[in-house]
Amino acid sequence: MFGEILYISDTVAHIKIPDGTPVATNLMNMHVIFEDEKKKILGEVEDISKDIIKVHFLGEIVNGRFVGGVIRKPTLSANIRIISKEEVALIVGEDTPSSLLLGYSPLYDNYPVRVDINDLFSNHMAIFGNTGSGKSCGVARLLQNVFTNPHLPPFRSNFFIFDAYGEYHNAFMNINQVNPNFNFKFYTTNVKEMNGGEILRIPPWLLDVDDYALLLGATEHSQLPIIERMLKLTAIFAEDSEDALKYKNHLIAKAIMMILYTNQTSMSKRNDIFSILATCSTPQFNLEAPVHGIGYTRKFRECFIVDKQGDFVESILVTDYISGFIDEELDKYEARTVNKFTLVDLEKALNFTLISEGLLRNEKSYGDAITLKVRLHALVIGENAKFFDYPSYITEENYIATLVGKNGKKAQIINFNLEDVDDSFAKVVTKIYAKMLFHFTKNLKQRAAIPFHIFLEEAHRYVQNDTDKYLIGYNIFERVAKEGRKYGLIFNLISQRPVEISETVISQCTNFMIFKMNHPRDLEYIKKMLPNVSEEVVEKQKSLQPGTCVAFGKAFKVPMIIHMEMPNPEPSSSSCNIVGTWGTAR
Repeated sequence: MFGEILYISDTVAHIKIPDGTPVATNLMNMHVIFEDEKKKILGEVEDISKDIIKVHFLGEIVNGRFVGGVIRKPTLSANIRIISKEEVALIVGEDTPSSLLLGYSPLYDNYPVRVDINDLFSNHMAIFGNTGSGKSCGVARLLQNVFTNPHLPPFRSNFFIFDAYGEYHNAFMNINQVNPNFNFKFYTTNVKEMNGGEILRIPPWLLDVDDYALLLGATEHSQLPIIERMLKLTAIFAEDSEDALKYKNHLIAKAIMMILYTNQTSMSKRNDIFSILATCSTPQFNLEAPVHGIGYTRKFRECFIVDKQGDFVESILVTDYISGFIDEELDKYEARTVNKFTLVDLEKALNFTLISEGLLRNEKSYGDAITLKVRLHALVIGENAKFFDYPSYITEENYIATLVGKNGKKAQIINFNLEDVDDSFAKVVTKIYAKMLFHFTKNLKQRAAIPFHIFLEEAHRYVQNDTDKYLIGYNIFERVAKEGRKYGLIFNLISQRPVEISETVISQCTNFMIFKMNHPRDLEYIKKMLPNVSEEVVEKQKSLQPGTCVAFGKAFKVPMIIHMEMPNPEPSSSSCNIVGTWGTAR
């Protein structure tokens, strides 16, 4: 089968096929051993011609262990043979207490391929492949293998799946049948088909300036102080105290006084003041509020009747009344507690922000604020408002605890079905949760004590080169990719278009499972972006069958072809049954 070695380079050996020996094309991708008195070199058959076999060097077997990379080369007289069954175990993984069955090697009679759990799940991973290549089934099978692993039942695991199409519900809904201590929790944006789940709800008070900047589609740095002031006022007003009422009156009074001292006509002043009261009012400041003079009372709107000289008939009375509510010390007031508030409360606070000093007469800032106001109002009255309707006050830590809790038990798989919202909103939701989990894990007393694994289905929709860096100084996906691993926050990206994913995030992935891909841009991108992928690996995946992938990275001794079993039950990711549909009588 193998003749003499004709040529050896740094990475490849050319081996002659003996005369009269039939060309064994079934050797493609098989592993061979170059053996002499002092060493064993592992190689992989990468090319077969009429009389030459090219073998790519992968590593060396030293003292019964495989070591990746080759420093020493085989001698020209080395014996060449197919790898033995015992040696196969060295490169495809052994059955140990810390290992996990991933799939089977089609090259070696379906020999089990096992990986070290730490090597696979302590690092970011990317799973790429065309539609129909078996990505979703591969992910479902991977997690099902985790929960059926006899060595390590993952009772304290936290798998957050952001499911673009609601595919994974069927695959994991009965996970407690494997073990009654395993639980699956389902959040959905599709209120028509709950499937035993809960509506996704995010407490508005857990979001900060950066979150609202993304949620409201802010584009200018000048909008960030507006959002910051809106949140400050919301926190103050949420206290529902006498001080909060004084603060409201103080803001309205200052805004009205500023208008009164402009050089506008009295009619213009009155219109501006009435416009303020139409959006921001209190018992003391509204059109029907009583204003007491000496021996008489006027309604607030009556104080702005214009006389023949073009002046307000009660200018002195109304000025004295308004100035009585101005207290400059209130500008330093901060909310003493954090309280529950709603999107409607946010909208009211933004209205007060608009009348605050510095915004009302500043055309540029006012224009930026109006943009935010329009978008916030659209959110308040829109379909997505229900996702921020949280029933009671809760802290971030307790909120995360509710996400992973189900009927008093621990839920290990938390599935977020995002199929009923558009991509822009879904992207913000995933960023909010990623940031929340990053903040939570980063502040744990014991680093990485509670690991979270985020699976992003259709990751190219969310993990993009956005304007976040320009606007708020960072992109949360890139921050998690660079820093999350050490805190126990791990990304698993699932995508059919890697070319659309942020390069920074992909560069931080350590493990890869590549199902069949054909698009030339994606293939070229993979070759450029992944330093540990060779031309041979890219070529291998082009001819893969559905459910079979090329896997490489830290968890794999060498790049290898792995066949994943069909998950049981399967995710809802199969193609439409055209024959069955067309043939159905209506």
